[in-house]
This record gives sequence, C-alpha cells and structure tokens, in this order.
Amino acid sequence: MAIRLLDVPAQLAPIQDQLEAAATRVLRKGHFILGEEVEALEQELASFCGARYGVGVASGTDALLLALAAAGVGRGDEVVTTPFTYVATVQAITHLGARPVFVDIDPHTFNLDPELVKAAVTRRTRAIIPVHLFGQCADMDPICDLAARRGLAVIEDAAQAVGATYHGRGACSLGHLGCLSFYPTKNLGACGDGGLVLTSDEELYQRLRLLRVHGRADGYFYLIDGFNSRLDEIQAAFLRVKMRGLRDYTKGRQQNAAAYNRLLADLETVRTPFTPDYNEHVYHQYCIVAERRDDLREYLKSHGIDSAVYYPLPLHQQEIYRRFRRRLPVAESTCQSILALPVAPECVNEDGVRTVSEAIHAFYAK
Repeated sequence: MAIRLLDVPAQLAPIQDQLEAAATRVLRKGHFILGEEVEALEQELASFCGARYGVGVASGTDALLLALAAAGVGRGDEVVTTPFTYVATVQAITHLGARPVFVDIDPHTFNLDPELVKAAVTRRTRAIIPVHLFGQCADMDPICDLAARRGLAVIEDAAQAVGATYHGRGACSLGHLGCLSFYPTKNLGACGDGGLVLTSDEELYQRLRLLRVHGRADGYFYLIDGFNSRLDEIQAAFLRVKMRGLRDYTKGRQQNAAAYNRLLADLETVRTPFTPDYNEHVYHQYCIVAERRDDLREYLKSHGIDSAVYYPLPLHQQEIYRRFRRRLPVAESTCQSILALPVAPECVNEDGVRTVSEAIHAFYAK
C-alpha cells in the first residue's frame, strides 16, 4: 500500500458530517462574507494563539500583504526576511513596492539567523518578517529586541505554524502582527483559501479591518486605499469545526515526528529536525537533511512512499528575484539536501513511520 505525503479526503472523513452541517447552517442563513462565523473564528483563533484580535482575510498571502500595509510598508522600504520560504512571503513585499533583503538561515532550525538580521538592517528598513518554517518558531526575542531598538515592525509568517510556541508563547503573539494560512493542506486547513492576521495592537487591528474592505468605514465612504480580501463564512464555519480537533491532530504529528527521530537516530547520512528547548514544534512538515537526497527520493518512490522537496531553490536564486541575488550558503546548501517525509496522522501511524524509516535504512545500506 502506498504511503502518501498528503491525503485531504482521509483527513476530512471523520468530520464529514460536521462539515456538511456547518455548510448547511451557512447556506440557510444566506450570509456568505464576514458574518458571525468569521467573527467567532477570529475570536477563537486570537485566544488560541494568545493575541487580542484576529482579522479574517482571503488567503495567507493576503494576510502578509495586509499586515505589511497596516505596518506602513511601501515603495522604497526594505523588509528583512528569509530566502528559504514559500514565495508568498516575498511577493507580499514586492507587491507593495518594497525591497526584500534576504538573510541566511540557521543551519539547524532553517529559520532566520538573528545575528545576520542585525547586520542587514539599514536606515531604509521598515519591517522584519521571520518565517516559522515547517512548524516551529524562529528565535524571536533577539529579533524583537532589535526591532524595538530600531523602530521596526515584526510580522510573523506563521502560515505553517498554527499552535507552535516559543518560550510558552504562541506563534502570532510574538511580533506586532502574525499571519496564518488556511490552505487546505495546512495543519488547520479550510476547504478552499483563507487567511487570518493576528495582533494585540488596537490601532493595527482597526487599520486591518479597513484594509480588507477597500478602506471602507460605513456605507460608501472610504478612509484609506484598501483591498478586497475577505474571509468567506463557509470557510470560517469549516475551520471552526476543524479547530475542535486541532490539539489532538497536532499531537498526532508530534508523535509521528518523535518516532522518526528515534528510528533514524543511528543514521550518519541523515539529520533529523532540530527543535530548541524553548520551542514546541507542530510539524507541518517533517524534514530531514539527507545525503544523496535525490537518489533517496527515487528509492522511496519506487517503494510506494511519497516525499517532497521544500524548497528546491532558495528565493534569492529564483529568476524573478535575480536583482536581489547574493551569496547565502546555508540556504543554498539546504535546498540541495532537504526532504519532507509523510508525517500527517491521516497518512502514517507508528507502523507507517517504521516502514518509511526501514526503507531509508535499506537505501543507505546498499
């Protein structure tokens, strides 16, 4: 039997009746955008993450875009971030006319290296976007301390890290603004697109509420130049169903990750994920660093085991960002050896993790 990396239908099957009931509830009300379901989800996720306010938007990409706009980032500004992330992180910067300043990553966590962030800040820097990659938080205290000294906004890209914690504090409660994605394959995924911005700052909250509805206050009067980025009621209703089981779902991922760590610990050719003591990792992805990565991936595929490469080329080497190219050796080398293994509970249990691990052992024993 094949072992899949992703299986959304299998994930949804146990709650299918609840999702259908939620959809029916929204359909009968006839209110489809920014209604009671969205408001309830905003409050529930703000409480879950440890922030005061949530603002539902159309996607995780829009969450980043609106967060940057709310922080006042615009043409000519610089935003320090990582090249080892999904492209949306940087497109949100460039779409506002700002310039991404790429900083290399920590070789163990794959997140921004705070010491290198310090060296990248200039008089044109307006914000820092640390990405909580694969499900664990960046080292936020030195980043936030630097930002406070230099008057910079800190915007957490927590698209992959809902429920992760740093020194006991939730992702999206650590900076000025935090951004979530509800893409269907996320740990908390919708049945379509969706996103949320979290903040504990009243002024930023009110600005975000304006930005998502064209800058409109009441009626047809506009206070700022905004966007059309609103979360649908039906997606919020689905997400509220899925939130009930999020802690248990996360625990399942963590248990599978712990099993991989044990079963792969004796391989010198594989490095398993490193989690600092101050972090709780939620394992949106379980990524190893593997010698002969591409050959290993082909071997796993030949044995019916899915895997994926996140990411094959760092953003500073992508064609669209060639004008921002510089040498970032850790990100570049990581892209040559990173490999994601099945970790979702709907795809693998302890026996499945053992099967994958045995296949990896067999490959390196050849």
